[in-house]
Amino acid sequence: MITPMSHYTFLLLTSDKDAFLERIKQLGVVDIVRSSKNADEQSRNIIREIEELDSRVKCLQKGSDPHLEGLLKERDEAAKEVEKARPWGDFDREALRQFDIKFFCVSAKKFNPEWKNSWALEEISADRQNCYFVIVGDASGFPLKSIPEPQYTLSEAEEKLSKIQQSIEEYRKVLEDGKKDIPAMQERIKTLCSTLDLHTCRLSSDEAAEGSITIFTGFAPSKGDKELCKELDAMSIYYEKRKATAEDNPPIVLKNNSFVKMFEPLTSMYGLPVYNEFDPTAFLSIFFLLFFAMCMGDAGYGLLLIAIGFALKGREGGLAKMWKLIATLGAGTVVVGLFMGCFFGIDLSVQSWVPEWMKKCMITGDLQFGASTYSKQMILSLGIGVFHICLAMITKAVWAVKQSGLKNSLSSLGWTLLIVGGVLVLSIGLLGVISESAMKWTLIAIAGVSALGIYIFNKWGRNPLVNIGSGLWDTYNMASGLMGDVLSYIRLYALGLSGGMLGQTFNLIADMVKGSDPTWQWLPYLLILLVGHTLNLALCCLGAFVHPLRLNFVEFFKNSAYQGQGVEYKPLK
Repeated sequence: MITPMSHYTFLLLTSDKDAFLERIKQLGVVDIVRSSKNADEQSRNIIREIEELDSRVKCLQKGSDPHLEGLLKERDEAAKEVEKARPWGDFDREALRQFDIKFFCVSAKKFNPEWKNSWALEEISADRQNCYFVIVGDASGFPLKSIPEPQYTLSEAEEKLSKIQQSIEEYRKVLEDGKKDIPAMQERIKTLCSTLDLHTCRLSSDEAAEGSITIFTGFAPSKGDKELCKELDAMSIYYEKRKATAEDNPPIVLKNNSFVKMFEPLTSMYGLPVYNEFDPTAFLSIFFLLFFAMCMGDAGYGLLLIAIGFALKGREGGLAKMWKLIATLGAGTVVVGLFMGCFFGIDLSVQSWVPEWMKKCMITGDLQFGASTYSKQMILSLGIGVFHICLAMITKAVWAVKQSGLKNSLSSLGWTLLIVGGVLVLSIGLLGVISESAMKWTLIAIAGVSALGIYIFNKWGRNPLVNIGSGLWDTYNMASGLMGDVLSYIRLYALGLSGGMLGQTFNLIADMVKGSDPTWQWLPYLLILLVGHTLNLALCCLGAFVHPLRLNFVEFFKNSAYQGQGVEYKPLK
């Protein structure tokens, strides 16, 4: 859910502006509206220093920078020069200038020893591919074109390469020694960011009374109003407080329980809700976990994810901050994987050591519909997709009524009634709860009522003919989009199936290698299992992260009309 925010307007003497901002920074709860003006010279200088320090820290952390990369490029070029000079060896360049010497290189197969009878030819070296030789004096009539004199002798080229390599080693030592300065540079970056934040706050103020009065605007969570007002009352300022509204576009603070909070970074990847919008994180937490587990589809991989999550606990940076989420996704994968009957590529539904009561809980095998056969897991994926989209449409209708009122939301209500009501009645009818006749007339009634909202009253007070045309256009978009949206959920079945089949394939290959000799064949057997399942786990995790995000970001957010254009809460601190 979205935390209620309070809107503050601060009025103070311009001479007290810096002291006021310093005190607000110490309190650390007020998000002062920052300036949207073009950055001044001071801002640009701070930003430039932050970027330079950040770039330097990244270079030191990875042990490389543009200068080192330039040296490595020079080393590669020097190594090529060594290879070019190697066939010619060492020679006296001054002595060569006293003679008319031309250099040649030809394929070893095309070299003709009889050339020595007609020209003063001296063979220098040869390898499997080429023959290198020179001709002293007149080379007129020779069938090959000469090549340029070598730029370096072998000794010169090797000396140049050695000096560059020495420079690389010395500079790498400089970079390694510089790593001890990383904490200080990171602290400097934090200080500069705070300074920049404070400066943009100063720029955002409005002035009155010929510059003697300064006005600031800010937001803070309403739950802390009492403590904040107590601090403000002790300051020599005048302020006004009121509840923030959507028109104020206040910054967003999400407030969720510990389970849902783990998934807030995923919501932020798409965009935070605006103040009068719903927080989709609760929906995202449930369905991302379910979809991830279905895409993984293997209880054994779930156990590995739990182990990885707890192994990251207590570490810093990277995925370590998300260790709880990783372990939770692993736990969900274990549960769903058992229902899908897969454990490290082993089909649990056909194993004699698996209890019968557990096999009965597994969603495996096919269902017969007339002459056609369909996988139970595929039907489950499509069923979950239909439910997910119906939930999105219900959410859209509820929030449309809340934001725009019942009269201005009849189109959304009409589509929700038609789709959700139709799916519900069809499901009840197919289960035999109501008769076929009752199902038919109920669907007709639902379609009739929905048509009024979709085609006649989709925009209250507008020309009915225009409303009908708009409704027809919506019908085209809905008909062409919904089918594709539902079919997108087949990926849940397909990814889970492909991961299970690949794991099973590695098991089969390992069994083939193991054979019947236990003395040494266990080593390649275990190696294939380790490498194969590690690779499969990585591929499954990639697909299980990307595709569930897509199903939530595209299918659910689109059908629920979620925009995600909120501003992040960044208090001055």
